[in-house]
Amino acid sequence: MYTIQTNQSGTRSMQISDDHLMTIHKYGLFNNLTDSNGFVDENVLEKLKLSVRSLIAAENGDIKDLLNLCIDVIYHDNMKAFGLQKLMALYNTWIVEHSEEKTPAEISEA
Repeated sequence: MYTIQTNQSGTRSMQISDDHLMTIHKYGLFNNLTDSNGFVDENVLEKLKLSVRSLIAAENGDIKDLLNLCIDVIYHDNMKAFGLQKLMALYNTWIVEHSEEKTPAEISEA
């Protein structure tokens, strides 16, 4: 379990599990999310929310993991652009740590 700060003053935080990070990886939610400048603002958060909504609408199978990610993280009251930036940084660190342990094919199968 990881904790990310969701505002600049540090008064709000959110718990992120490995399952959340695996779901982000499984659906490629952060792929091409930011512009070339890499700046994360409220528009990027809204783009993520719209992407997740369309994935949910398009999926016919078991999407419990995606729904849990929405409830616990993406649509959480504390999630703002600052929190998304921290989540993306955590994900990048997590993916590097897990790619050292496993091959990329093993990670995507998880």
